[in-house]
Amino acid sequence: MAAETSATDDVLDLIRPAVRNESEYIVGTPPDIEVKLNQNESPYNLPDELKDELLASFSEVEFNRYPTEQPDRLRRALAEHNDVPAESIIVGNGSNEITYTFGLAFLEAGAPMVLPRPLFSLYEKVARLQDADLTQVPPRDDLRFDTDALVQAVQDTGAKLTVLATPNNPTGRAMRLDEVERIAAASPGMVVVDEAYVEFNSETSAVQLLDDHPNVIVLRTLSKAFGLAGIRIGYLMAHPSVVRELMKARLPFMVDRFAEQTALAVLRRPDLVEERVRQMQVSITEVSEALKTFDEVDVVPSEANFVIFTTSMPADKLQEQLADQGVLVRNMSGYSELEGYLRVNAGTRAENKAFLTALEETL
Repeated sequence: MAAETSATDDVLDLIRPAVRNESEYIVGTPPDIEVKLNQNESPYNLPDELKDELLASFSEVEFNRYPTEQPDRLRRALAEHNDVPAESIIVGNGSNEITYTFGLAFLEAGAPMVLPRPLFSLYEKVARLQDADLTQVPPRDDLRFDTDALVQAVQDTGAKLTVLATPNNPTGRAMRLDEVERIAAASPGMVVVDEAYVEFNSETSAVQLLDDHPNVIVLRTLSKAFGLAGIRIGYLMAHPSVVRELMKARLPFMVDRFAEQTALAVLRRPDLVEERVRQMQVSITEVSEALKTFDEVDVVPSEANFVIFTTSMPADKLQEQLADQGVLVRNMSGYSELEGYLRVNAGTRAENKAFLTALEETL
């Protein structure tokens, strides 16, 4: 047994230390949870008539044929949706997949990279996996990104890659367009602007910067406002010359035919998406206002479909007691700036009521 263990250890030693030092990205969902408000998903499934249409189209999929390297029809539809050239778009298997492409294309051992804190943890993970020289910039007291400090950081480090997010996950805070532009103008490298929650945001999109700032890349997803988290569609928008180079770092055939058909069907229904965005905005506003009525709760203003809050109770204990009542929220204490915070996303009226009732009973 000792020899076998030793042989296994020898094999594992072949894996890069940067990989072995990481942990898996696992959210985890306890069984028998009735109200799931922990992953910033849309609470609304696709309408039955749209599902029926998609099921009919499923029978026409040629399962024996590869999809194209890029889903051309979806690429053109997204270009029209955003008023950019189709050559400015790459479609991926969720925006997370594209994030790994950034690591391959821009980062090597020792490459300077700048990230604000707190930020979606996958970006820091990509930096570590690529052995990048990471500089992290703390937020302001109100949990907004510190624009002045970010400008200084990209100049001091000569950052090859900087990532911003507006609205930001995990805080829900948004940046003004002029703040994003200041950082893009100061940066000698690429600036990725993650706009996963852009449909909920009142600020102007960074797509406006693409013509004048070829170092800007805008990242989007259909998982949130479009309600397609289970289909896995994300995309980026950038200068066509940047897109051509990024395509060299990507695996082909990442978007399957059925995912493309589903995304196209939803894009053909802008009224449905707009109405659901409105409903989620109303929902999270109502939840935020209700949270403010609790004496022991502090709430951070949000421009997304979720809100973070803190109470006098330890976050892990409160999360556990809410789960015992069938309500799942996210503990954000893994971020040093958010020790004690929980995050809850917009749900249906019934889900919101169940969350607030459980919270009241617990506190």
